[in-house]
Amino acid sequence: AQGHGAKGDNIYEFEIEFLEPVEPKPVCRVTQRQLNITVQKKESNWWERLTKQEKRPLFLAPDFDRWLDESDAEMELKEKEEEKINKMKIESRVPKDPFKHLKKGYLIMYNLVQFLGFSWIFVNMTVRLFILGKGNMEIHLFSKMVGFLCLTDSFYDTFHTISDMMYFCQTLALMEIMNSLIGLVRSPLIPALVQVFGRNFVLFVILGSLEEMQSKPVVFFIFYFWSITELFRYPYYMLSCIGIEWKPLTWLRYTVWIPLYPLGGLAEAVCIVQSIPIFSETGKFSLGLPNPLNVTIQFPFVLQIYLIALFLGIFVNFRHLYKQRKQHLGPKKRKMK
Repeated sequence: AQGHGAKGDNIYEFEIEFLEPVEPKPVCRVTQRQLNITVQKKESNWWERLTKQEKRPLFLAPDFDRWLDESDAEMELKEKEEEKINKMKIESRVPKDPFKHLKKGYLIMYNLVQFLGFSWIFVNMTVRLFILGKGNMEIHLFSKMVGFLCLTDSFYDTFHTISDMMYFCQTLALMEIMNSLIGLVRSPLIPALVQVFGRNFVLFVILGSLEEMQSKPVVFFIFYFWSITELFRYPYYMLSCIGIEWKPLTWLRYTVWIPLYPLGGLAEAVCIVQSIPIFSETGKFSLGLPNPLNVTIQFPFVLQIYLIALFLGIFVNFRHLYKQRKQHLGPKKRKMK
């Protein structure tokens, strides 16, 4: 090699005649400080010394940080074998699950059905929004104001068009609580409870019981935000069941919720606020108790308390999802050798 030393530019070289044959092609790695050359033995055995000549060359010195004698190597090999045996003993103690494939098949089918259901909702709402909006704009072209109003026609009948499929998907989502409760999935129970019961309260109690709420534009935004979120969550879980990780899908699953989750919670809150006057007027779900004071539990008061619980639930789930995002998308910790 050419280099600049104490005597200026020179050509440096050296020769080593090893004790036994080595591989003809060494591996070289150049760093800013040094040149590392790794030479592999042809046969894995212990040598009495490095070179054929008995006296070690003056320019050779051992690197004791990487030094390993025969006794150390035997101890290291023994520790590895013991670790392997202990691992096999632990695995043999754990009973094999005879229903493993059945559980996996169930989870794949569940996530697939939910993905197809929410995909139908999303595509149906998107197509109706653009087609109905465009058609109505052409009919009412003579008036910009009327044309703008017609763009929202698809908002008002969202519930009547989409509700059956949304009922099906959200009823089926109750299985997520059961899956977490019996340990079928590793997801914690509280976030699943908060999301499923929160959505079902809005869907069945607020929208399902009040016809006046079913034609409000806020229904469109609630259903739309819910469906977009699930378009990435369910296929991610479905692929995870078979041990497949697609990095773009992983990124979307743990990123899309950041804007959509608060927007969905805000839309649910708006829906509840709009329903309070209707419940007050109709007295629906209000409960009169037979007592001397004639106390009545007003359902609008329950909804006001639920609004506080809604934002607390959003905080709980937001925190849980943020931890998951750091776990799956954060920098990986390197193991020290």
